[in-house]
Amino acid sequence: MAQQAIWLEREKLSCSICLEFLKDPVTIPCGHSYCMSCIKDYWDKDEKETFGCPQCRKDFTPRPVLVKNTMLAEIVEDLKKVGLPAALPDHFYAGPEDVACDFCTGRRLKAFKSCLVCLASYCEHHLQPHYDVAPLKKHKLVEANLKLQENICPHHDEVMKIYCRTDQKCICYLCSMDQHKGHQTVSAATERAERQTDLTGNREIIQQTIQDREEDMKTLQNQIEAVNVCADKSVMDSEKIFKDLISLIEKKSSKVTEKIIIQQKTDLGQLKKLQEKMRQEIEELKKKDSELERLSLTEDNLHFINRYQSLSLQSASTNLPSKSLNSHNIEKMMLAVLTLKDELQATLGEELVKCGQSASKVTVQEPKTRSGFLKYAWQISLDPVTANPFLALSANNRKATKMEDEQSEYSNPETFLKWWQVLGSDGLTGRCYWEVKWSGRVSIAVAYKDIGRAGKVSECAFGHYEKSWALRCVSSGYSFHHNNAFTPLSGPHSSRVGVYLDHSAGTLSFYSITETMTLLHRVQTRFTQPLYPGFWLLDGGDSVELKFSV
Repeated sequence: MAQQAIWLEREKLSCSICLEFLKDPVTIPCGHSYCMSCIKDYWDKDEKETFGCPQCRKDFTPRPVLVKNTMLAEIVEDLKKVGLPAALPDHFYAGPEDVACDFCTGRRLKAFKSCLVCLASYCEHHLQPHYDVAPLKKHKLVEANLKLQENICPHHDEVMKIYCRTDQKCICYLCSMDQHKGHQTVSAATERAERQTDLTGNREIIQQTIQDREEDMKTLQNQIEAVNVCADKSVMDSEKIFKDLISLIEKKSSKVTEKIIIQQKTDLGQLKKLQEKMRQEIEELKKKDSELERLSLTEDNLHFINRYQSLSLQSASTNLPSKSLNSHNIEKMMLAVLTLKDELQATLGEELVKCGQSASKVTVQEPKTRSGFLKYAWQISLDPVTANPFLALSANNRKATKMEDEQSEYSNPETFLKWWQVLGSDGLTGRCYWEVKWSGRVSIAVAYKDIGRAGKVSECAFGHYEKSWALRCVSSGYSFHHNNAFTPLSGPHSSRVGVYLDHSAGTLSFYSITETMTLLHRVQTRFTQPLYPGFWLLDGGDSVELKFSV
């Protein structure tokens, strides 16, 4: 700042045109001094008959004779010898993205203010006449602006100070008497004042929405942290439970193995005893067979008869068990193990599937009261470009009325030509709520922007197109329409309907608003594009109006 202060002292002996030390200084009749070459060039490019001062704007006729100011030239030379900085640091000069002073020559300084009357931008030095000269004090100064030329009418080269509400554009006073004659026009300041009011309301809603979203974010963050804590704890508990389960199964496995081995020993003992008994029986039978063979060869009849009678008596025979001992009991134990395995597998599979399904269902609760819905209120306006020519829109584009005669003669690819429909200006995502006051026979809808504009009803009409959803409101009641199908609805009749959209959750709800909020219909689907509010007016005199207050 000290360096800038020194430079300002130097500025008193600088040319206000080139901002450098005066070279061949000359003083014109009003008392201001300039470089001789700078003031000559300034006057040479001015083709008027008068010659003015760039600072105080006084005019002189004829052109003043320029004579070098010797004393001023000597003071400048002495000042140079003192060693004051010859120029400002680089950051005081305008760069490619800065607004440059229109009056600086050579390397231009950054502009400090722009004048909406002069349509020029000034550095602090060249701006001084706007503070000192009475006529210039009345000019409107704003922050330096690169887009001043946008305020000039491209047709008449005049400042645009009028707003045409019919065509929604800024115009100059000549435009208002020419191609915009008969249109609804107001001053730009009046339109700004009205929109400033809307802006304030919008900001309040946006700020409230931000607060609500921040609270939602905190809630979600808490839920995220809770999920992480729960998941970490569950993993640890699950690992412990399964380790315990594995340990229990291993113990049970050992016990089953032990029982099988015991049963094996028992069965083997019984079978070996039976086997030994049968071996002895076979030996006895072989011995008896040998004796019978010898008896058959004896010639003594009495001996044969007596001996045969004792040998022919049957001894008790050993029979095999009716059921096999080698597998029956073991198979029973294995059947029990397999049954346990199947039951455990089925139980674990079902429970894990249930856990996966419940974990995937993360939902956001819909508000229950009107005050809860109003937290998500969205100020919607209608897009005049899409409005059918038979629809008349209000000045603020929040009300549409079906007229008997065409209201506009122009058409646009975005205009609904066949059906008396209009779309909202903005596509909606996230959670949004709006209210509609209706009369007559109307459809309150949402649709993707690519809905047809001039085709048949299944391509263009709200509720008949596959990518539009509409609530039909008539005096006798309500019905819901989608993709050429309709559903009759019941609910209290009201001239005010609330619409709630949760785009990410795929939920669209329509409410009848009386003293309470009554759900008429809810859609659950998957939205793939932003949704635009839409309205279809079916008869002359029908109207819809977007409401943002009680």
